[in-house]
Formats: sequence, C-alpha cells, structure tokens
Amino acid sequence: MKQQAYVAGVGMTHFGKHIDTPLKALATEAMLLALQDAGLEIDALQAAYMANAAGGLIVGQEMIPGQVALRNMGVGGIPVVNIENACASASTAFNQASAMITAGFYDVVMVCGFEKLYHEDKRRTFAAFSSAVDVEDPAGLQQMLTASCDSMGIEAPSGNAGDKRSAFMDIYAVVARYHMQRYGTTQAQLAAVSAKNSFHGSLNPNAQFREVLSVEVVLAQREVFYPLTLPMCSPIGDGAAAVILVSKRKALELGLQNAVRVVSSVLGSGLDQSLNEPNLAERCVQTVYEEEGLGPADLSCVELHDASAPSELMTYEYLGLCAKGESGALVESGATRLGGRIPVNTSGGLLRKGHPVGATGAAQIVELSLQLQGRAGKRQVEGATVGLAHNAGGSLGLDTAATVVSLLARENLS
Repeated sequence: MKQQAYVAGVGMTHFGKHIDTPLKALATEAMLLALQDAGLEIDALQAAYMANAAGGLIVGQEMIPGQVALRNMGVGGIPVVNIENACASASTAFNQASAMITAGFYDVVMVCGFEKLYHEDKRRTFAAFSSAVDVEDPAGLQQMLTASCDSMGIEAPSGNAGDKRSAFMDIYAVVARYHMQRYGTTQAQLAAVSAKNSFHGSLNPNAQFREVLSVEVVLAQREVFYPLTLPMCSPIGDGAAAVILVSKRKALELGLQNAVRVVSSVLGSGLDQSLNEPNLAERCVQTVYEEEGLGPADLSCVELHDASAPSELMTYEYLGLCAKGESGALVESGATRLGGRIPVNTSGGLLRKGHPVGATGAAQIVELSLQLQGRAGKRQVEGATVGLAHNAGGSLGLDTAATVVSLLARENLS
C-alpha cells in the first residue's frame, strides 16, 4: 500500500539481557529517545500503536501492555492500539500507524515495539516461540517436518523442541537442508552470514553481541540441529524500539532535514505452502516493487528477518537480490557486507543485534532511518537513499504466518 508518512524520530534501547528492568521501563526508554530525536513533547502524540508478543507468557502482562507502558511516561487519553503478530508485531504496528497517517486521521503517532524474553525458566521462553504456530494441532508441525525430511532422505528433528531450543530452529534447519540439497548451498556459506552480521553488529552500540566471528569460529560452535550451529540462530533478548511517524504537513512544520518517507508498506498473511511455491515474502515484496516501479537494483540497504542464517540467505532470493540458488555465492562474494553492492543487516541483524520479538520490526526501521539520514556512524552505507525492511512472524506450515515489507526513501522536503 502506498504511504504518505514520514519518520520524525527514532530511538531504541540496548538489546540484551535486562532481567531487572520492567517491560514498561524498556518501552518508556525507547519512546522518550524517539520523542527527543523528533524534537517533540509528550503532548504532541495523537495516537500510539504498541507492539508486544510475549508479555503475557513472560511477565504476565497479557492485556493492555501499551496503556501500561504509556502511563509509565505520563501519557493517557489518546487512542492506543495493542498489536501482537508474533515476530512481525512491531512492523505490523508500523504498517498500521503509517496507513492511519496516510488516511489523514493523525499528524503524530508513536510506534513502539517492546519485549522481554529472558526468564529464569527457559521453558517459559521457548513456550513463547512455540505459541507462534497452531497450538491446537501440536502434531501437525512435526508431521510436516518429518514428511519434508522423508522426501529428501534426511533425518527429521527429534520433536523435543521447546525444552532446549525453539521449535522454529527445527523449521529453519529443514528448510536449510532443502536449499543445500537442491542448490548445493554449503554450511560454510550459512556461517558466512553469521560472520558478516557479527562484523556489522560489532559497529552497533545497541547490539546484543559485539564480538566479530570468523566463518571457522561459527562452524566450530555447538550444533543446534544440523546444519545450524549456535551463532546461526538468533538469540533470545529483551529490548524496545520506537518510531515517531508524522504527516507531511507536520514534517514541513518541524522542518525535517533529510526526511525519511514511508514509500510503501505491505502486510500479508501466509497459507500452507510447499517449498517449491512462492512464499509470502516474495508476494509482499513484488507488490511493493510493482506499486513504486522499483526493483532490487534501486535499493541502497536492506534490513531483513535473519532469525537464522539460512533465513537470510533465502530471503536474498525472495527479495530479488539474486537468482534462486545463488544466495550462498552472494554472501561469500561480500556483496551484502558494508562496502558491498547491497549491504544487508548493517545493524547486525537479528543474529547479532538481537531478537526481542515484539521490538524487532521497529528496530529495523530505526536502522534504516539512521542509514538514510547519514547518521549510522561506522556502519554507514555511503550515499544511502532507499531502504527496504522485511519482517516475518509465526509459522503456518513451512510459510510464515505474517510478513511486512516496507520501503523507505530519503526525501528533500524544502
């Protein structure tokens, strides 16, 4: 959907382990930073779209998390919409808020994604991820994975996901094996994704992990489920990210410099797909490209949903950054690294920046906004003018349950 909204300010917390910090405090920190960045006071807010996925399971805040977080910073009386859409919660909030501004309902809207996933009992954390599938068909996922593995002649996951790992890592491992078998993708190419993102994350002060890893080090780490080693899997984490969206009228009033416009934002839902059929990401990004008459060659940088290393590789193909089967060679070539043809996940991505699921989509917009405004510091993409965000959440079969693809561009408003 074509949009006419502008990013006026962004803010985020450090992503990581914040056991002693309340969920609402994380949200407050990010929102105050975004307001400060926009040069706006609290009373300028006309509405808030608040995204959280696991608050009910982890901290018990099943309902009204947005109102509670806003009350913590002295905001009330405005429309508040709470959004849960698995890992795509914050990007869905961004999509909906942008649409409301485009439709003329508001001039200033807060978008905030906030999450706590760390818990003393890791089973609670893994249960949060396990709830992003059809919980009334618990055998369905395992049967699907087993059938896919049988068709490839490979070992199926054991079915004990949820105790020591997220069930999603089983899905990513099976999909990775399919890609390896069909296209000759190697485990070292998967490791190259993690190594690249570790370099990018080392330059991001808000990233959960700052250590630079080599391909060899990634391959030598503990195996989660072949071909995935631990650094190929996004970590659990706590954190928040916020974005202030404004109308063009308000953007002109604020005198925004190097304004970032939301050009398009498409939200879609998945349906059971085979591994040979176009998936949700492909359908969403094609809509964005067709609406704007743009293509992959027009992109300066991309923030995509690398919940696992194979997820990043295959999303290169979904977004048209390379042909099917060529994503392994693309990452090995250095094209998706800072200084390459199309830098991907300059924030460090989910793998290194971290993945507090309810905050991830907003954090992607934070990174792209900084890049398009030339404020990304040591990880700046030279001359960045157009950025694309891809955020996915949940699982329906082998397809994602929800995906948002958003296109942002630098615009001179003077």
